[in-house]
Amino acid sequence: MHRSAKRLAGLLTCAAVPMLLVAGCSGSDSKSSGDSTPSGSSSAATSTAPSPTVAAAKFKKLPNPCTAFSKDTLDKLLPKVKDAAGAQGKSTDPTVRGACSWTSSDDQGVDGTQFRWLDVAFQRYDSDPAVGSGEKRATDFYTQQVNDAKGTQGAKKVATVATAGTGDAATAITYDIAKDGNDFKNTTIVTRTANIVVTVNYNGAGMAGADDPNGNDLLKAAQAAAKEAVTAATKANNA
Repeated sequence: MHRSAKRLAGLLTCAAVPMLLVAGCSGSDSKSSGDSTPSGSSSAATSTAPSPTVAAAKFKKLPNPCTAFSKDTLDKLLPKVKDAAGAQGKSTDPTVRGACSWTSSDDQGVDGTQFRWLDVAFQRYDSDPAVGSGEKRATDFYTQQVNDAKGTQGAKKVATVATAGTGDAATAITYDIAKDGNDFKNTTIVTRTANIVVTVNYNGAGMAGADDPNGNDLLKAAQAAAKEAVTAATKANNA
């Protein structure tokens, strides 16, 4: 074949090969137009993002809830307490949550019966990078507890009372509620100290013809009990 015809045939053959192989058909000594990055450096080293950190939780323990109040406090709030040891609530982890309750029925003969009920609940939060610090989580729960108390079904004359000098934050909610044919005066005090939330409920009713208890007296007694419960939480962590 004529020399120029042979060159043409070679060029036609190269043109028929897919574009990916064209560089192999070229007679040029120039390098491929592909990535000229040296082997092993095709991808830049990626820096690992630091794990999020949160402040450590202040408190690691909770007190025994049934020993949160002194004998004098129980005698004042529950004149005829049925069981001074209290009824402790079940908890899968007593370092995280705990509760205790007491009842009192003071039979005054023909003047009826004064009923009182008291309970205390402790909730502690650890710090968790995924959801926040223990203090933030406790603050969220504190807000939820206050709102739950305000929204108690059937509650009437709901009022919020500022409560100073108790933990880092404290709110008292008072309301009237009818239960089992009796009119109850109720006080709920929600307190937060660092990463622990303490909720105290105290209510009373005059039964069988007894006069209704004074709501302000119940409030003051509950506020004093809440301070004592917060002190118990602090002492449990300083022991």
